[in-house]
Amino acid sequence: MKTLDAGRIGVAGQALGIAQAALECAVAYSQQRQAFGKPISAMQTIQNKLADMECKIWSARLLNWHAAKLKDDGHSFTKEAAMAKLAASETATFCGHQAIQILGGMGYVNDMPAERHYRDARITEIYEGTSEIQRSSSPGTFSRKWCSEMLTAVEAVADFSEVAWRSNIYFVIYV
Repeated sequence: MKTLDAGRIGVAGQALGIAQAALECAVAYSQQRQAFGKPISAMQTIQNKLADMECKIWSARLLNWHAAKLKDDGHSFTKEAAMAKLAASETATFCGHQAIQILGGMGYVNDMPAERHYRDARITEIYEGTSEIQRSSSPGTFSRKWCSEMLTAVEAVADFSEVAWRSNIYFVIYV
């Protein structure tokens, strides 16, 4: 599992590179493309798209750095690697899509890198575990630990039937 976890950190790094390239492509194009006598980068909708792209990139980058730091320090990093890979790969796809939107028809042609960024981003959601697998592996550790702690705390202060309470907790964990 540690090999797969380490690979997920690597895929997250690759996805972040793709996302960053998509952002840079969109910024450069939006500064050059003129509409209504000014660059489209001056339009609020374009600025919002670029801001969302950069915010998601930094969020995913920080998750990936955290997972890598845990790995380097010899700590368990399974959940963090899954979260980093999930966030980074979905960020890459989001940024690729937004870059195509910003470039308009030019974003869809092979002459521009935006279509390649989107295509490359999509594969990062598939290998080293699909996004669905990342979602199922990342909360599991947290949920079981949290529910166990909550069960202990609630049993200590409340007058619940232990069997009824435990069945509700297991329902939350496994459904």
